[in-house]
Amino acid sequence: MRYFIISFYLISLILILGFSKNDFNTTKKVGDTIIDFKLQNIDKSFVSLNGFKNAKGFMVVFTCNHCPFAKLYTKRLNDLNNKYKPMGVPLLAINSMDTMLYKDEVFSNMQQRAKTERYNFYYLQDAQQVVAKDFGAKHTPQAYVIWKENGAWVIKYTGSIDDDGEHPLLAKPYLSIAVDELLAGKKLSISETESFGCRIFYRK
Repeated sequence: MRYFIISFYLISLILILGFSKNDFNTTKKVGDTIIDFKLQNIDKSFVSLNGFKNAKGFMVVFTCNHCPFAKLYTKRLNDLNNKYKPMGVPLLAINSMDTMLYKDEVFSNMQQRAKTERYNFYYLQDAQQVVAKDFGAKHTPQAYVIWKENGAWVIKYTGSIDDDGEHPLLAKPYLSIAVDELLAGKKLSISETESFGCRIFYRK
């Protein structure tokens, strides 16, 4: 059992050098706006920010199929969407991985993973990586909260979902805290954190 655990961490570490701790978002920062987009969901419908007429904001999480670290968060993402979607803050999971580089990330595999893991949130394919570039996303999972202000979508939080991938009950839930404070009309106590995960490689 101990050998298995050590092997798992060694494999994960190798992946993480495409797995790495990246610097904070250097393309967009808290307070910047996000351009509306239209991406295909796993049910083949198309989703855009402005299509949610009653949304106060969104939790946007860049994730994928193959990343070991991203896989730890499936239940937490379902729980976040269950809690906040009825309050006007749905969760949008976006897969911006290069399908030429990672065959696991093709659309049919996204559909299969969502079915197997019983995703209750939107799982969108950013096939041209345009949305990830607009956000400045660098790896999976990487989380944002965007909020509607004067008709624009403004970044309010960027960073990690929480601070403990392995132990959700011990984790400080940064993403949830940010949404709670925004819903309460409060200034965010934490608007930016570091996040860790598998690197998103952009096509040139």
